[in-house]
Amino acid sequence: MHGLGDLEAAVMNILWRDQPLKVRDVLDRLETGKKLAYTTVMTVLDNLHRKGWVTRELVGKAYQYEPALSRAEAAAQTVRDVLASSGDPEGVLMHFTLSATEHESDLLRQALLKRKRSSSS
Repeated sequence: MHGLGDLEAAVMNILWRDQPLKVRDVLDRLETGKKLAYTTVMTVLDNLHRKGWVTRELVGKAYQYEPALSRAEAAAQTVRDVLASSGDPEGVLMHFTLSATEHESDLLRQALLKRKRSSSS
């Protein structure tokens, strides 16, 4: 995901799949090809919390972590960030629509129709 390091993205992928999780649970599920320290994963989760990517709740003596946004919401926010930083959001959207697959075009049409229906209700 945009704005995340490789390890942060790996941790988020775990949390989007299984939640809520404690640090030990995340560490046990991480498959990075190298042995990671508990404190490394704890620091990554703390950083993700500080950045607003995860929420946490103290359960007993340990925090349980959950994503603050769903994977789809986070991806949509990333698209918004790219559009906002592009200097030409209209141009970016036009280029995207011209390069979209037929399936992506169908999904966009469906979403726009759904949005139109919900706003007219």
